[in-house]
Formats: sequence, structure tokens, C-alpha cells
Amino acid sequence: MKIIKYTFIAILTLILVSCGSESPKFQKSPIDILIKDMGNLNSFVIILYDMDYFEDENSYKHQYQILKDEIDTVTSEITPWYVVSDVLFKKHQEDMGMEVASKKDGIVTKAVSPAGYSNYVGNEKYGNWQRNSSGGSFWAFYGQYMFMSSMFRMSMYPVSRGYYNNYRGSYYGRQSYYGHNGARTYGTSSTYNKGRTNSRWNNRPSSFKQNVRNRVSQSTAKKSHTRSRYSQSRSRSRSGSYGK
Repeated sequence: MKIIKYTFIAILTLILVSCGSESPKFQKSPIDILIKDMGNLNSFVIILYDMDYFEDENSYKHQYQILKDEIDTVTSEITPWYVVSDVLFKKHQEDMGMEVASKKDGIVTKAVSPAGYSNYVGNEKYGNWQRNSSGGSFWAFYGQYMFMSSMFRMSMYPVSRGYYNNYRGSYYGRQSYYGHNGARTYGTSSTYNKGRTNSRWNNRPSSFKQNVRNRVSQSTAKKSHTRSRYSQSRSRSRSGSYGK
């Protein structure tokens, strides 16, 4: 009986080691690293400025735009390219030009939203709502913050009060917002984003983009399957360890 018992333990150990070698390794995202690095700030915004697949390096990469609230102004900087996992690339493949994280009054959220929506639009420190000739209300930045109107392309895509109220009431801090009533006004494939000619991704041919989407879908599906097998193996191993 002892020989059988020891043999069972040895087999179980081999299974656990084997499963452990297949388990996915945790990779902290650049977004989380940036959030941690700016932990001393009360407010900031992280925008997915650009993305691409670098064939020569066989790597997916992101580039971010960071807006930091200073005492009397807002500073903007474009980060270097960061290598990201295929999982993160797929998660945000429709979020280019949008906020992927923000912090306001000390509270961090990762709910995706159009650039400027979380901290600046609707904030009377930076602007106010103005009526146009048609009677509708649209957001306008004060003169000293007019650069944000250009940065967020609001001359071509003004933010109406109705749409913004819909965002604040139903989406802010809870789920991604791409436009009123589910419309894709913002995001990677939107007309709003495609107008950016200084983007590597936007300048890629459609065939290249589709190949990258297919590639990342296949690789993440494979990892998901591996995680599922690993979880099932661990579950069976734990159950077996209590047998007599």
C-alpha cells in the first residue's frame, strides 16, 4: 500500500510541475506601470495614441499620450513605444485615440472613453457649455485651454451636452463609451480616429491590419485554451490529493 501511495504522490507531483510549466506568466501592462509611476498625481489621463505590430521584432506595441493636471495648466506628452502582450493588444484594438485609463480627484478608472471626456469636458475649470444657433449646447474650452479643443478635434466633432450627459449618467467609470446609443463615433475604426494621418496604424494597409487582428485572435485563443486546461488539471489534482 505504501508503494502505491508513494507512486501516486510522485505522479501527482509530475502533473503539477507539468501544469505549472504551461501556466501563463503574469505580465504587468505598461498602463498599470504608468498609473503606478503617477501615483503622486491627483488627476491624469492616459490615451492610446497609437498602436502597431512590429514585424522585425515580432512584437505588439502601444504608444500613449499622457495628460497631467498642473496647478494652472495641463501638460501633454507622448511616450516611447511600449511592448505589450497580445492579450492587451487585443483588448484595446478598437480603442485607439481614446482614454484607456484616467484618474480624477484621486480615483483611478480604466473604463474606456473618448479623449477628454473623463476629466476636462464638463469641468468648469476648463470651459463651459455654450448654445449654438440651433439651440443645442456644446462644450467650449476657455482660451488658455483651447489647445485641448484642437487636440480632441472638437471643431469637427463637437461634444453635445445631451451626449455627454448620457456618457456621465450611464457609462462613466463603469463601461466603455464609443458614442451615443451604441454608435461607433469614437475608437480605432471610427471616422473620428481615421482622420489622424500621423498614426502608424492608420497608415497601414487594410490587409496588414486584418492579418494582425487574425494573428492576435489566434494567439489569445490558444492561451485561453491553455489556461482552461491548466485550471482543469489543477482542479483534478486537488480532488485526487484527498483520495485514499
